[in-house]
Amino acid sequence: MIIRSDETQDVEVPGSGTMRVHLFRPAVDGRFPGIILFSEIYQVTAPIRRLAAMLAGNGFVVAVPEVYHEYEPLGTVLAYDQAGTDRGNDLKFTKPVAGFDADARAAADALVAHPACDGRLGSFGVCLGGHLAYRAALDPRVTAAACFYPTDIHAGTLGEGRADDSLARMAEIRADMLFVWGRQDPHVPFAGREMIRARLEEVEARYEWHELNAQHAFLRDEGPRYDPALFLQSMALTLAFYRRALG
Repeated sequence: MIIRSDETQDVEVPGSGTMRVHLFRPAVDGRFPGIILFSEIYQVTAPIRRLAAMLAGNGFVVAVPEVYHEYEPLGTVLAYDQAGTDRGNDLKFTKPVAGFDADARAAADALVAHPACDGRLGSFGVCLGGHLAYRAALDPRVTAAACFYPTDIHAGTLGEGRADDSLARMAEIRADMLFVWGRQDPHVPFAGREMIRARLEEVEARYEWHELNAQHAFLRDEGPRYDPALFLQSMALTLAFYRRALG
């Protein structure tokens, strides 16, 4: 399916100013389910854009918000180098969790109002974005959340003060959830994954769980950790999940 990937929308977030949202959608008439795609700590990089294009080309309207809009000029992309990594990680622990949640609500508002969106909403995220996709599902409008190697959920260390409440609030999530992990990911070790899975069972969540022989960031199609075969496998899992959960 041919897509449009050249649109942006500047959305006002109460209390924190303007957030730029990058839009990817089928270039045909019609209305499609919406996906809020949350990036890594580097914001809307070329690999994130290609990931969004992959989803859009399979029949979704994809909105990718800039997660650090309060701290960086609109359009900023952090580099995949030590300076970019340090800046992204610093902002991950500087921004209040309430700010991340406000962004998710504003992105959802903008997406459901888009003329190409049919009102059905899912979330998707990688790394930091996997955690944000999880928290986006606290919004009852989000009925399917795909979380790839989400960081900090097991440790409760997201945001200002490094004290998020994501595990504690899991029982509030009514969305179907998809979790995909790399077994060789040092950011979410086996004990952390087991903690999250035990909590999912405790709250009787509706979820899928996949652990792959992969490193952290194996979906990112730049750098030495990219695994093309597992990328294709993961996209098949994701698309099947959305078709079941979003209808």
